Amino acid sequence: MAQQKKPTQKQITQKSEEAMIEGILEGSPDGIGVVVVRLDCGCRKMAAVDKKGEAASKVIMYRDGALSICDKCQKDNGAFARVTAEFIHWIKPEPDAATQKEIEIKVLGTRTTH
Repeated sequence: MAQQKKPTQKQITQKSEEAMIEGILEGSPDGIGVVVVRLDCGCRKMAAVDKKGEAASKVIMYRDGALSICDKCQKDNGAFARVTAEFIHWIKPEPDAATQKEIEIKVLGTRTTH
């Protein structure tokens, strides 16, 4: 029996993200998930993704409890080097594991650490 891979703390949506995810999906009928990118400053980038791994919404950038994103993000638009976590929050029914992996690679790319 294969064990299910448990999501890491970084892959679990936070309460503050759930309302934003729901709003993005509500405005994105083709969306099958929402890409969540967390930055070291506390800002987040999110966008819906469709079954082909294409954008199904505009990218939304926000910061919890703030009127706007931080100064760093205003300057560098949330630079890749400042990403602390990135994952896709899938809606039910989720695509099969192979499709999820294919979309994740297309959307998030692959990372290697040295």
